[in-house]
Amino acid sequence: MARKLKSDRILFTATVLLACASIVMVYSASAVVALERFQQPYFFLTKQALWTVLGFAVLAVAMRVDYRTYRNEAFIWCLLGGVVVMLVAVLFSSPVNGTHRWFGIGGLGIQPSELAKVACVLFAAMMLERRMHRIDDLSYSLLPISLVLGVVVALILLQPDFGTSMSLVLIVATMVFAAGLHYRYFLGLALAALPAMYIVLVSAPYRRRRLMAFWDPWADPLGDGFQIIQSLIAVGTGGVFGRGLMGGVQKLFYLPEPHTDFIYAVIGEELGLIGATAILLCFCVIAWRGLRISMRAEDTFGSFVALGLTTMIAVQAFINISVVLGLMPTKGIPLPLVSAGGSSLLINLLGMGVLLNISQHESADA
Repeated sequence: MARKLKSDRILFTATVLLACASIVMVYSASAVVALERFQQPYFFLTKQALWTVLGFAVLAVAMRVDYRTYRNEAFIWCLLGGVVVMLVAVLFSSPVNGTHRWFGIGGLGIQPSELAKVACVLFAAMMLERRMHRIDDLSYSLLPISLVLGVVVALILLQPDFGTSMSLVLIVATMVFAAGLHYRYFLGLALAALPAMYIVLVSAPYRRRRLMAFWDPWADPLGDGFQIIQSLIAVGTGGVFGRGLMGGVQKLFYLPEPHTDFIYAVIGEELGLIGATAILLCFCVIAWRGLRISMRAEDTFGSFVALGLTTMIAVQAFINISVVLGLMPTKGIPLPLVSAGGSSLLINLLGMGVLLNISQHESADA
């Protein structure tokens, strides 16, 4: 008798809770801003709700598509090729806030770098499954991954988007480390990458200013330190129970982009330590169940894909929350599944759908 396939209910619940909380908090954080900019207080709420419905549809489909379908080499190379074409094309799009990250289609913004994460996870999983038996032979195992990753990261840096490019590097590095690469090679590669990272950081004046603001935001409280200071004020004034939903003050033109990169600060101010901790626990649950699925996957490809998709959510959430709490320099990285933004929400729900499908095929003796 065939085994009945069941998805991880705990992972599914945590994902749905975050997506539903997103609708509520995006409205709370953006209503006044939307009224000022577009004379429509429900502008961002409507867009987020539509993207959430579409995302849940994608989630439902991905849960039902056998993840082993993605192992096809032609499919992965076509996906990578499509991503590279989009990353090149977006460089010629109209700039938004001085960057070239989005395509405008029917009033909706499409961000190719989000799809690049999934494409690189699938590619790295395919290569590691085939070559992990010689993982310490760098030219055989890591060179193909490094070349593809290097092209994608370089194109994302040209947008420019340092945060997303570094997140992508961390995702693939985690997968390679899990494949068994000896720590001396891992440490050597990390040290070799430091000069390149330093050049990238100091090559752009705004990145240098962000680093200085991180070390001492009060040195320029009305300039580069403004975002960090306002974020810390929002979190600090929330207390244990918060000011109450819709009762936040910092979102009223003090906190820049409160519905996107700094939505966690709004959560901390309005829902307090309890609400902020609840959101953090949901991400911890996703990380826990995702790692569990990776360890119990019935094949190596599924294990690496699960690890990559879990890291994709966990790394992005860690960076966003760290920025909000002043533990890292400011980066334009949204809080996954929560911040306003269609492309990010859609791709993250797609990733969760694939992860839930992998959970359906867990090894019986794991």
